[in-house]
Amino acid sequence: MKRALGVCYYPEHWPEHMWADDAARMAELGITWVRIAEFAWSRIEPTPGHFEFGWLDRAIDVLARAGLKVILGTPTCAPPRWMLDRFPDMLALDASGHPRKFGSRRHYCFSHEGYRLASAEIAIVLGQRYGRDPRIHGWQIDNEYGCHNTILSYSDAATVAFREWLKATYGTIDALNNAWGTVFWSMEYDHFNQIDLPNLTVTQPHPSHELAFRRFSSDQVVAYHEAQVEALRALTDAPLIHNYMGRVLDFDHFDVGASIDIASWDSYPIGFLSDRLEGTTEHKQRYLQQGDPDMQAFHHDLYRAVGRNGRWWVMEQQPGPVNWAPYNPAPLPGMVRLWTWEAFAHGAEVVSYFRWRQAPFAQEQMHAGLNRPDNVPAPGFAEAKTVAEELVSMPEADTVAAEVALVFDYPSEWSWAVLPQGADFTYFRLMLDAYRALRKRGLSVDIVPSASKDLSRYKLVLAPGLACLPDALRLALADTTAIVGPRTDAVTRELVIPHPMGPDLPGFDCTVSQVESLPPGVKRPVDGGGNVLHWAETVEGNAEIALRYADGKPFEIRSGSLSYIAGWPDAALWDRLIVDATQRSGIETERMPDGLRRRGTSTHRFYFNYGPSTVEHDGMTLPAAGVHWVEK
Repeated sequence: MKRALGVCYYPEHWPEHMWADDAARMAELGITWVRIAEFAWSRIEPTPGHFEFGWLDRAIDVLARAGLKVILGTPTCAPPRWMLDRFPDMLALDASGHPRKFGSRRHYCFSHEGYRLASAEIAIVLGQRYGRDPRIHGWQIDNEYGCHNTILSYSDAATVAFREWLKATYGTIDALNNAWGTVFWSMEYDHFNQIDLPNLTVTQPHPSHELAFRRFSSDQVVAYHEAQVEALRALTDAPLIHNYMGRVLDFDHFDVGASIDIASWDSYPIGFLSDRLEGTTEHKQRYLQQGDPDMQAFHHDLYRAVGRNGRWWVMEQQPGPVNWAPYNPAPLPGMVRLWTWEAFAHGAEVVSYFRWRQAPFAQEQMHAGLNRPDNVPAPGFAEAKTVAEELVSMPEADTVAAEVALVFDYPSEWSWAVLPQGADFTYFRLMLDAYRALRKRGLSVDIVPSASKDLSRYKLVLAPGLACLPDALRLALADTTAIVGPRTDAVTRELVIPHPMGPDLPGFDCTVSQVESLPPGVKRPVDGGGNVLHWAETVEGNAEIALRYADGKPFEIRSGSLSYIAGWPDAALWDRLIVDATQRSGIETERMPDGLRRRGTSTHRFYFNYGPSTVEHDGMTLPAAGVHWVEK
């Protein structure tokens, strides 16, 4: 695999006389790919049915003449104002019943059939004009599904579609009542049209109802997305792409990814640290200008799993301060280069910077680009150029299959969001803790979907927090060393406690008989070192006890090579578990210094120093934001 750099460019934002110079400077910098037009609907179709392609034709020509490969976006994430006149009811409503109005972007409900058709129609128009154009080397469908909390809509369109989805899913109203347990609080229904959306209730809606709505909402994203995929497939042979986000979990990315060719994501390490990650004040201050050491890598590995045949990109890479987080410091010098190389080490084909030049107007005017608004290179420009120069001498390389897998499941996130049972319990946070523990031991990790049927090529598999174990995965876990729990296989697909109670694990005779959520600062010590935080369980049964709580209760129980852990480990306890499991499965590990991470490719081993100071390790001296690689 040959790695390449890209950039996001908005010719409609700049005078046309600047385009040729921009394109020439991109090529001189070492840029190969350029993404355009994903927000340009009002310029492409300024009035209904009237298309103005002249400016877009000229922009594509200027970019292609400079040797750049164009990614063309369907502009459906930002419908023009006239679209709202056409469909006044196309807006999503929030949980309070308020419309998500025109004036920014993503102002549509996925369930609105008229807007879904209009989105497919603009994709067809673009595909008919550019689908066989050799200058167009890929298509981005829409932009950042789920950004700005836009998956769950409580509109009339969603209500009608949800009732139809329920009919198709359950068949009869009696089946739905039985599956949900609506006899509780006299919530039984006589027919599907009585069922409303799970909002504006006096207290919490029925959990099964709420989970069903989340599953439905994810399916609506998939249906909306596939309408554009179907429109373009017949008109182009270029790959289809979508750019996902970091820690946006309201729809199933694996389902969306099944119909496209390349998964991509938008990586904003410093913004994510401030905006969407838990952490101590000390942790956030230490990595203030670098981002969390594991957040980016986690998503690299996740989207490698989402992409067809492992194909994935970074479509938007932070090059400087962003504008949307609570606080927006500048990256530590060297971090733009580090983030780029880390993505390549995890298998990215392309890393594309957002954006070529900082906009001097509108909502993102404080968001840095590779160039300042006055067209002077910003600090990220030089670091991107350094990477481009380094790429010239780097051989083609693929990722190496990891020895360790982490099972990821979007419905588990929805289940525990509906019934967290504790303010500190989130599925993603538990998963990131497990991933971090593996990375601190120098391990490369493959993330795999819960639909996996064969895990035999992995020496160790982790599946913490997996709400409901699919039967195929249940059997696959028995073929390798595996750690599951806490809260694994605790409920059915309907978010109901099963009978007999779980977990139902191969070779186990055990039941989680009681669960507790623990407030901040409360710890349950485990014999030999380490503590349980956030979540603790009581386990009954006849399984082998490998570790106990300090009060004698089982913490880790085991049957053969399969372990269940009855609590949320802190960092020290996670490390104990990983060391033990890797020793049992024959995996070599190495404890990494604080902030240092590594990842292997088929030709090299890469090291990345996220720490704010120099690190000495294994004969290397890495400064802050340092990157080092060695040939294998």
